Parts: sequence; structure tokens; C-alpha cells
Amino acid sequence: WVMDPANLIDGPSAAIVVGGTLIATVLRSGRRDMALTLRALCGLGRSSFDADAVRAELAAQVQDIRTDGLLRAAPHAFHDAEFDEATGALIAQRSIDALLAAHEAHKARRQRAAQAAVRTLAQAAELAPVFGLAGTLISLSQLPANGLATGAFTGVISMAVLTTLYGLLLANIVLAPLARMVDRAAAREEAQRQEVVDWLAAQVAPAVPPRRAPAPVSAREAA
Repeated sequence: WVMDPANLIDGPSAAIVVGGTLIATVLRSGRRDMALTLRALCGLGRSSFDADAVRAELAAQVQDIRTDGLLRAAPHAFHDAEFDEATGALIAQRSIDALLAAHEAHKARRQRAAQAAVRTLAQAAELAPVFGLAGTLISLSQLPANGLATGAFTGVISMAVLTTLYGLLLANIVLAPLARMVDRAAAREEAQRQEVVDWLAAQVAPAVPPRRAPAPVSAREAA
């Protein structure tokens, strides 16, 4: 016996599983989460953040701050929303805390987007086997009560088996691995960004003026 791969290809079965999974995922997740998921998937395989390039650009900004001080230094444009805003806040407020706060705000937004994409793909992975089962039931519902020819019976059973198979493969070979890939890519970018932010904070720390201690409160003012 030799398996014929052509027997594993069935358009209606694939349409039921893939189409049903897609529609149900959109209805569950909404258009915003679907858009974030598509953006995350498009970013797989290519790095959206080049740590070395950003560090090289930041080196020029650090040199300006060390030479002119935070009061006279002008923010550079890094073509990265986080570092444009973070260095602008650093120079405007002359505070490393402002730099770190801008970083944390962008980090939180990125994490929410990544979590939405992972959640959407995980939901799709849960739904795919359900529609595989639905395809099986739809196929079996086509069996007439008074029996049918052997060839037609074989076709119905084949479709019933294939929809189940497609649901399992779509969930475990495609959707679940994609969710993990998006999660790992997001974690890798955050680690790289954190490393650059820590480096930047250490480089500009000597140029940041010390905080003024609050004026002591006299006994009369306290009363």
C-alpha cells in the first residue's frame, strides 16, 4: 500500500475549516486585534528594531549632551518613536526618570499589542479543531437515510476525516507555532530595547544635574 498525497487535498474541507476559523476569530477578537495580529505576523522574519544602528545614532546624541550639557543640547531624530520621545523628554526635563518613563510607556503599548496578537492566534488555534469537527458533522449529515452507492459513501467519509485532520493541523502546525513566534519576537525586541535604554541612561548620567533637596520646614511653618 502506498499513500497518495492527492487524497489529502479537498477544497470544500479546507474551506470549512479555514473559513470558519477565520470568521469566528474575527468575531471573537474584533478588527483592532486582528489588525495588530496581521501587523505582528508581517513583522516575523525581519527585525523591526536594529539595536546597533540605534545605539550608533544615540552615540552622537550622548556626545552632544556631554559637550553642551542637557540645557543646550538639541534632540536628534532617530526615526524610532520611542527614542525620539525619550531623548526629547530627557533633554526637556533634564531627568533620567523622564527618559525611563517614556521608555516604560512605549514598552507597555508594545506589550499590549503583542499580547493581543498572541491571544488572537491562540483563540484561532482553539477554534480550528472545532471547525474540523463541524466539517465532519456537516459531511456525515449528507448521508441519506435510504443508503447510497459505495463511491459516494467513501467520498462522504473521506471529507469527514479530512476536515478533522485539517482542523488539527491548522491548530497545531500553523496557528499555535505562530503565536509562540510572535511572543518570542516581542520578548527579543524588548530585551534589546531595554539594553539600549540602560546603556543610554548610564552614558548621560554624569551630565544630569543632581536633584535639589527639599527645603527644610521650620517649626513655625509645620505648625
